[in-house]
Parts: sequence; structure tokens; C-alpha cells
Amino acid sequence: MLYALGDPVAFVALVLSFLLALVLRSVAIRLTARSLGLAERRDSITPRLREDVDPFGAVAAAIGGMGWGKILTVDDVPRYRGKARAIMVFAAGPVLCILVSQLILLGYALAYPENFLSQIGPADVLLGLGGVPFVDQIVLSLAVGLLCFGLLALIPIPPLDGFGILYNAVSRPGRGMQWMRLWFEDKNIGVLVLLILCLFPFGAPFLLLILNGLGLVFVRVWG
Repeated sequence: MLYALGDPVAFVALVLSFLLALVLRSVAIRLTARSLGLAERRDSITPRLREDVDPFGAVAAAIGGMGWGKILTVDDVPRYRGKARAIMVFAAGPVLCILVSQLILLGYALAYPENFLSQIGPADVLLGLGGVPFVDQIVLSLAVGLLCFGLLALIPIPPLDGFGILYNAVSRPGRGMQWMRLWFEDKNIGVLVLLILCLFPFGAPFLLLILNGLGLVFVRVWG
């Protein structure tokens, strides 16, 4: 997001998109878990700062374009009622963020049929949309921010939600999965890898390029 500092409106909208993504993810996880009988009915679904914000995820959002929320480990989601239900809990946050982003882009495309979405990618938005009207900057920054948060979360390595999906999709997680949990989760290698992707190479972090590749079709389809 720091790349967008030259465009204050886009920068603020990107910050808001990250905060909104954290809220949507936390509500989706808790509501899904409660609805599927994997959490107590009386448990609140409201966001909680300490439980939902990962400081490293916030740093990644600042230096790499987008970040992630507090890790939800496979131990946090019981599998006794079926692996499919556990997968739905892990997928709820990223999927909701992606769906909301697509609804925003749909509304934008309907309101502005002669738009330039067919000519840009997520990286262009995360770097700050300069030279376009404020409405375009706000709407596209919110939509692409939510989209990239959801897509990043689906990558299957700790501390991202995608690892929980992968872990529960396997009938019997073997040594490889346990090794990944030990090193990427317990020893925070996953966080280190993601932060390195945010930092190098200077000027165009690998994480930004990855998000651009993953999200390109989700943006250009509305052009």
C-alpha cells in the first residue's frame, strides 16, 4: 500500500479495503463455524482486534500490496463433524472477500460501461491509480484490495487459510503436512517467506506479481 502514497485517495481506499477484508473474514469464519455446529451458538461473531489482526500481515499489506489476517490453525477447527465442514470454515473468509469484490466490480461495470478494466490488472490498482477520477480510485481500490486479500489467503501455506483447506482435503495428513506445520507454522517460516516475497525485488515485489497473475482475470472480465 505504501506504493500508493503518491495518490492519497487510492492509498486510503486500499487501507480501508484491508480493514474491511479483515472484518469480512472474521465474521465469515465465526458465522460459518457456528452455523455448521463447530462452535457454540452463543459465541459472538463480531471482529476482535487481538484475534483477527496479524501484525506481520499488516506489515505485508504495507510493503507488498496486501496482507493476511491472524492465523486460523487446523487445531482451531475440529474435524469430528466431517472434513467438508472444516474446509468450509477455512474457505469462508477468502471466498466472501472475493465475492464482495466481484459484486463491487459488477456495480462499477454497470455504472460505467465505458471503463478501462480490460486494460489494467490488480498490480496497477495496488500501486495506486493516479490520473483517474476519485470515484474510480475509491471503488477499484476497495474491490481489488478485497480480491487480492481473498486470493492471497487461498495460497496453501501457513499462516494462510489455504493451508487449512489443503490439510482437511487430505484423508490422512502425512509427514509432509506435519513437517509444513512444524516449520511454516510453529517456526514461522511461512511468515518469513511471505515477507521476503513482499520485499524483493525492490520496486516490484514478487508478492505483487503473484497477486497480479492470480487476479488478472477477475478484474478484466468486467472490462
